[in-house]
Amino acid sequence: MATRSNSTRSMTGAGSRLARIFRLGVKELYSLKADPVLMLLIVYSFTFAIYAVATGAKMEVENASVAIVDEDRSPLSGRLVDAILPPYFKPPQQISAGEIDEAMDSGRYVFVIEIPPKFEQDAIAGRKPSLQIDIDATAMSQAGNGASYLQSILMQEAVAALGTSGGQPINLVVRARFNPNLQSAWFTALMQVINNITMLSVILTGAALIREREHGTIEHLLVMPVTPAEIMLAKIWANGAVIILAAAFALWAVVERLLGVPVQGSIPLFLGSATLYLFSVTSLGILIATASTSMAQFGLIVMPVLIVMNLLSGSTTPLESMPSWLQVLMQISPSTHFVALSQAILYRGAGFDIIWPRLAALVLIGAAYFGIALARFRKALLAAG
Repeated sequence: MATRSNSTRSMTGAGSRLARIFRLGVKELYSLKADPVLMLLIVYSFTFAIYAVATGAKMEVENASVAIVDEDRSPLSGRLVDAILPPYFKPPQQISAGEIDEAMDSGRYVFVIEIPPKFEQDAIAGRKPSLQIDIDATAMSQAGNGASYLQSILMQEAVAALGTSGGQPINLVVRARFNPNLQSAWFTALMQVINNITMLSVILTGAALIREREHGTIEHLLVMPVTPAEIMLAKIWANGAVIILAAAFALWAVVERLLGVPVQGSIPLFLGSATLYLFSVTSLGILIATASTSMAQFGLIVMPVLIVMNLLSGSTTPLESMPSWLQVLMQISPSTHFVALSQAILYRGAGFDIIWPRLAALVLIGAAYFGIALARFRKALLAAG
């Protein structure tokens, strides 16, 4: 009977703790609703910000300006000029050799193709004449990719016109998986959703704690029969629920419907993984808030943290292209594991059997962050009391 009584009291105590966490979380939702700035930030981050970045920041070549210096005026040179077509390039403009420097200095053209005299004659005779492509490398994304496009186009047209294989022993066929047309919008739209989850998770939970302190409601919490862990868990589930709902809406309405980006994998699996991730980054937000004395100071600390987490997580550039020591160091960041598993799910349709090591890493990192944040939060409450 004593054992059953102890078990009943334990279950009752657990139920009471869950009820307190739930009610505190509801209070957090009302506080968030009463903050128009944060509400506007959430709406903006998961709607217009995703659309603007996906459609505005393109990495592929589109409508690049090209000029032609055709000193040969032969059928072959004309065929090469006609092969440069939209949407990669604008219709080529004919200029003279004396106009090259002025045109490049003024930034009118990203590429200038120089076709020398007797180009067709030398090509037919097998003398392998040279074409020169001048590039404005200040347009970084277009300069690198566009030069490759132009080389491929000009070589294919020359080979087809001269009726020779050009010394190429094989016919290389390239097929791109998961993004056949190599559209940057497919990549940037989903990565923007992931980055915004990170940003808002840290900001909302940290701002919630700072708001308690600035409004004086932290003293009310001190006299209530609640523990620091319950206060933290309430802030985590309330703000996390808002972010998960906003991310689900963004994937359905903005990414899939508005931008037409196909999501290959399971959205429920992604959202479930995001829930584990939120446990880590919301704890990080509370940890930063305990080291801040005002909202302004919190913002100054958060900015470099978010920049490092987003830029070095693999969402902007591949992790493999970074120095080895930095790759190892970034393994302690939850964003690195979340970006990797999100790309696996949303781009490649991966299942739980593939991403579970990343999920395990998120659990371990989340537990460590939560423990450190809880210790700091208890210390801050004792100082306030």
